[in-house]
Amino acid sequence: MELKDFLHKVRSELSPVYGESETNWMIRTIFEHLKGWSHVDLVLHNDYEVSDFLIGKVEMIVKRLLKKEPIQYIFGDTYWYGMTLKVTPAVLIPRPETEELVDMIVKENNVSDMNVLDICTGSGCIAVALAKNLPFSNVDAIDISDEALSVARENAKDNKAKVNFYKKDALDLIPDGERYNIIVSNPPYIMNKERENMDANVLDYEPHIALFVPDNNPLEFYKPISEYAIKTLVPGGKLYLEINPLSAEALCDMLKGHGWTDVELIRDMYKNNRFVKAVK
Repeated sequence: MELKDFLHKVRSELSPVYGESETNWMIRTIFEHLKGWSHVDLVLHNDYEVSDFLIGKVEMIVKRLLKKEPIQYIFGDTYWYGMTLKVTPAVLIPRPETEELVDMIVKENNVSDMNVLDICTGSGCIAVALAKNLPFSNVDAIDISDEALSVARENAKDNKAKVNFYKKDALDLIPDGERYNIIVSNPPYIMNKERENMDANVLDYEPHIALFVPDNNPLEFYKPISEYAIKTLVPGGKLYLEINPLSAEALCDMLKGHGWTDVELIRDMYKNNRFVKAVK
């Protein structure tokens, strides 16, 4: 079977589920991983005779995609903020919105020798990106999951970023003399009642421990993070949070009650209230 005919078959299977644009991206991703081909190569190899072995490999991937398994987990990596990061079902797949959070921190803190802490680091994406883009900074990162920390350490090593990783519970942080210029966190923030509106690729495959909080306590992680951060940041230090838009108002009120100043609610690329910045 020629490549153009095989691609037509794959598109016909995936498009009804994912749409044309995402299907084309998935096809490019599949052939980039299996053959090292770019989008241009796919066009140039239109008449390429596809081997039975390659057909079998692609069809196995398509079957998994049709079950809504994320392609990032299938291949074990994702491209994010200019880096290739390892991802496994033990960590969330880094989102484009979180790239905005990193970009904001980098642009607003163009100074060297800062101490930075990333709470609930997961794959380590935020910590690694900041270590690579904030000059001569010391970056610490914590998570409660051993599996997540293992992934995060690999990502730091693979991307040549120096990050100090520690196993700690974000719900039970105790100051012990640390002093930071920046604390950032993208903790669990999706309420259980939101499950019914979530896509299967997230709900069925991504780690629930990193996603959900109780309906009656949506600020479960933000309260201890705020209390810890205001004790450990230097005067003028900044707290950056990724948030659930449904909890934005309550979160801002809580931060003000804890004594934070310049509490600012910031929208993401989709015009959702997605980030909060506060100053000690």
